[in-house]
Amino acid sequence: MNNKGTQALFKSDFNTIKEITNKETFVSVSTTDIEGVKRLNLPMNAVLPPMVDIPYDKADQLIRKFGVTREDIRYKVYVLALLGYMFLQIPLTLLSIFFMKLGLKAFYRSSVLKCIKNCDLVISHSDENFKETASLLPLNPSWVITWWSMLISRTCEVLVARSFGKPVVMFPNSVGPFRTKMGELLVKLSLNLCDRVLIRDSISYKIVTQLGIRALKTLTYDTALLFSSEKENLEHGFTRPLLGVCPGIYSNSLSGKQVDNYIMAHAGALDAVIDKYGLQVVFIPHYISGFSGDDLDVSKQILQKMRNQKFAKIVNISAVDEFKAYLDQMDMIISSKMHPAVLGVSGFVPLLCILYDHKQTSFFDRLGMIDCTLSLHAVSEKNLFDKIVYVWSKRDQLRESLKKQIPIWQKHVYTAIAKTVEATSKQS
Repeated sequence: MNNKGTQALFKSDFNTIKEITNKETFVSVSTTDIEGVKRLNLPMNAVLPPMVDIPYDKADQLIRKFGVTREDIRYKVYVLALLGYMFLQIPLTLLSIFFMKLGLKAFYRSSVLKCIKNCDLVISHSDENFKETASLLPLNPSWVITWWSMLISRTCEVLVARSFGKPVVMFPNSVGPFRTKMGELLVKLSLNLCDRVLIRDSISYKIVTQLGIRALKTLTYDTALLFSSEKENLEHGFTRPLLGVCPGIYSNSLSGKQVDNYIMAHAGALDAVIDKYGLQVVFIPHYISGFSGDDLDVSKQILQKMRNQKFAKIVNISAVDEFKAYLDQMDMIISSKMHPAVLGVSGFVPLLCILYDHKQTSFFDRLGMIDCTLSLHAVSEKNLFDKIVYVWSKRDQLRESLKKQIPIWQKHVYTAIAKTVEATSKQS
């Protein structure tokens, strides 16, 4: 829940389920971030751990507790130890299922198994749970371990649900890309056990089709489009026009030189547009983990390199409602992450997206805004400045186009979820 996009997706999933079932459904949640989910203050029946932990997630929790950084050798020891424990959790899960089927009490995470056994429907929530890398980022050992561990955890969850004969649906996700046979094997195992899968972008839909996934497939849109903030007219004290910037780089995905180039390109381009248009720059970090290299840290590094610092400010926001409210008040947004872009355009704000994955490419291509994107690998001061000028010059047309398209997309994804839940619930 350090990620505002995850908050928006989960809240959108949860609220949509409640709406289409007339608020009569009891929802229990299995999550790696129990405290973060509880802080959302949604009427959940239970918030429980997953059957199989994700090593890097658990390691992050440990080092926060003990005040250790990700660069510390102890962090790497934690990850390796938890990776080994993950493979112990799998047989523990299987044995506990066997015990429950014999009418005995499960000895391992029985509360999770009990919820699954007694439920009517299991949902794999909206996000990007079934992939191995990002399309425009390199695959390195760190990310291989990260994505394989996530895929193993997700696969186990689906297997648990199926072992109790429960219908399983996947809410709108991006799927892929995959660069190893192991990644393809795990996703095939997971998705072929689902009854229905909702896909949020056309490239992922093509990947799922090519993999031969047998589940009923529906191409729709990102669930975060349904998210709206109850907060309005925030007193921010800024002077219009406002340029919102949501920068960010995935850790261990770029070299030190590439990161420096990203920082300097943003600083130079933002200084130039302040000079040209008199814009006020508002940094709105999306992912705030407290670790070096998160979006807040990147925002600070860019601001430190700017000469027009008096015309720029960072807002440190933890809740997605306030995050969305800030985005809605911008005259233009630059985003290097997916969900600030989704939340921005859902408020009809013209936007420039820095691309690192096919989920972004497909999203903006379907919007007819592919010219409002720039590849992460093409980021330079000149290229970024030129793109900002282009989007700014087209901002009125872009806003009107978004006002026409976004309501159609919102209706489509809501209907797709409603039909999926209704059809699958009848099976149970």
